[in-house]
Amino acid sequence: MPKETEIKLRASRETLAALRDHPLLKKRNKSGWQRHELFNQYFDTPNRDLAAARVALRLRRDGEQVIQTLKSRGQSVAGLSERNEWDWYLSKAKLDLKKLSDDCWPASLADLDKKLLAPIFTTDFVREKADIAWGRGKAKVVIEAALDLGKVVAGEGEEEICELELELREGEPAALLELAAELAADLPLMPCDISKAERGYRLYDAGSYSLNLPAPQLDPEQPLDEAFAAVAWHLLGGSQRLAEQYRWNGHWRLLVDWLQQLIDLRALLASLGQAAPRATTHDLREALDALLADWRPRLQAGQDNDELRRNAPALFAAELQGNRWGLFSLNLSRWLLARAWTVERNARGNRQGAAVIGNWLPHLLGEEAKSLQLDRYKRQPEDLAEQLPRIERLLVWLRLARQVLVEIEETDRCYGELIKLSELAQQPINEEALEQRVAQAHVVLTLKSWKQLLK
Repeated sequence: MPKETEIKLRASRETLAALRDHPLLKKRNKSGWQRHELFNQYFDTPNRDLAAARVALRLRRDGEQVIQTLKSRGQSVAGLSERNEWDWYLSKAKLDLKKLSDDCWPASLADLDKKLLAPIFTTDFVREKADIAWGRGKAKVVIEAALDLGKVVAGEGEEEICELELELREGEPAALLELAAELAADLPLMPCDISKAERGYRLYDAGSYSLNLPAPQLDPEQPLDEAFAAVAWHLLGGSQRLAEQYRWNGHWRLLVDWLQQLIDLRALLASLGQAAPRATTHDLREALDALLADWRPRLQAGQDNDELRRNAPALFAAELQGNRWGLFSLNLSRWLLARAWTVERNARGNRQGAAVIGNWLPHLLGEEAKSLQLDRYKRQPEDLAEQLPRIERLLVWLRLARQVLVEIEETDRCYGELIKLSELAQQPINEEALEQRVAQAHVVLTLKSWKQLLK
């Protein structure tokens, strides 16, 4: 069964033109650029059963060739996708249902009447592709680079396709991210974990499109290193999907959620102590701090300002015209894939990284709860904002890992009350806000879960 490993990077027309002659690609280009006009028709049932099963079925015309392709969604982590793919070369541009046998057809669709399959949208584009090859250590790397320019059309709606697609032919997946990051250092490229098929479905029925990624399934016996990686990949993948969807429709709530992913990532990187030495996270924290320094004040100001909300899509478009967001995303992906936080840590750090999350997390939360000193902020509520980073470290783990706190009571309530405290810490100071901070600090202090953490 053929499997494809690839990464898609959203670009502008100007960036596509620049990529064609980029020195890095030019030096490693072993085939020259080859031009193909690709006309693609996607199929599904009226109830979109294939989309629900995470399957894409298309007919592609490439010159005189007609290719029927079935793709099943495999792993997709922060823009780096791995999918199962089957291709059949046909004599005419008509779907051949006999090819969709049990060898490739998902078991979840075994009872589906395939005669219900019908055209649903098209993706037509010009692809310029080349084989990019180089030596990486002792290993050879071959990557197909494709510059795609065209459009997705569904009913009356259409959207431009303008992206660089890098598909691994030979070598390790790290080479894909390495090449992508080297290109993104020079040009604005945005990792985009949304396939052309997903864009077609989004146009066909925007209300049916889901942004949500499955939450990481953590086990109390899981080592901290594994739990941290799962949470970090989840946050990074979510941030990329939110950025793409906000770029597309400009809904304010998506921008708020995108910022929250960055806040959570920043808190996560600062929470591991010697399990992730500060030197290993320095560059990532610095990049996140720069993004947060610009975007947190904008969103805080926009909560009650309609004009700022209306202007936010243009500001975000300007962000994407630069390279810091795309480069940060790719660098974090590379860092996670290489497990770089584990490389130069000491023996104590190794012990922490190997500690089971069910034991490590209550200890971390307890230390943070004690250091928060909420009794003090009942007396000095005007200073609560200085503890916001600590509150955010508590929140990121409670948000995504509270299921492993099997000995702690009412963790859902603790999470909800800390969110309220966080929101109050960010509000402008006035008499009413100070009274609310005092009251909310008291609520948190009286929680059963908080008392357990402080023991």
